[in-house]
Amino acid sequence: MEVALRLDAVLGEGPRWDAARGRLLAVDIEGRVLHRLDPGTGEDRPLELGERIGVAMPVEGGGLLLALERRLAVLDEATDILQTVAEFPHGEGVRTNDGACDPAGRFFVGTMALDERPGGGALYRLTPGEGLELVCGAATISNGLGWSPDGRRMYYVDSPTRRVDVFAFDPETGGLGGRETFARIAEADGIPDGLAVDDEGGVWVALYGGGAVRRFRPDGELDRVLGVPATNVTACCFGGADGRSLFVTTARQGLAEAELAREPLAGSLFVTDAGVAGPPARPFVPEGAHAGGTRSTAPSEADETSAR
Repeated sequence: MEVALRLDAVLGEGPRWDAARGRLLAVDIEGRVLHRLDPGTGEDRPLELGERIGVAMPVEGGGLLLALERRLAVLDEATDILQTVAEFPHGEGVRTNDGACDPAGRFFVGTMALDERPGGGALYRLTPGEGLELVCGAATISNGLGWSPDGRRMYYVDSPTRRVDVFAFDPETGGLGGRETFARIAEADGIPDGLAVDDEGGVWVALYGGGAVRRFRPDGELDRVLGVPATNVTACCFGGADGRSLFVTTARQGLAEAELAREPLAGSLFVTDAGVAGPPARPFVPEGAHAGGTRSTAPSEADETSAR
């Protein structure tokens, strides 16, 4: 496990490999910063946003879809202008958390209450042209998302349950079917956070407070435990030219001063060869991006704001 970028992030999260641009996207939720890293050169292009950000996703054709505290917005990277495409129905005290696009380019994103009250979060789906829809309510800390290689299973974490669940998934409509427990995490092993699914169907789960990422086989059996030199491991993703690089985000949040002294790399972005490849981030697909594709919600000029 090597340091890909020393961020000192308060709450590093949401690593996503942008294959079209050969870079890694990651965020510091509480630092309110978007990071864009070129692993080849080590150059980072941080962008301060002025509001919490749960995750950033590439958009097919250009731009980034940002899950901001109370809205979804597309960032024009040439101008740093944000265009709001949807607003969440939640009020103050709730923010976005983890999110990902399904194989068809629909964006699923979760929320959580800042006080982490039970049932304060939810899971939403943004289908271009159809707006933002609630797909799973009564969550507490809606977290990691990923799909099986055939697109018919969606893995999902609501962190306080200490489970990874799996939904039957309809790749044609984006609809969720039956929900089952895929894997359980013992209290002593940490709290399940973000996740990634490799090309063999293995599910890699970041363990907040557990200093590790675990890989579960498609049948839910534990396969590997990968140690991370930071206690609060938040999320992971596959990337790099061959898809074998596993990028891991961590957090300084929740660590006392003495613990931070013992963990000088807390909040950093790490990388290692996973020994298996995984897919890059699936981009959000706007209207007309491909034949028969989904449609996007067009932002208006009145929705434009500057991220600077």
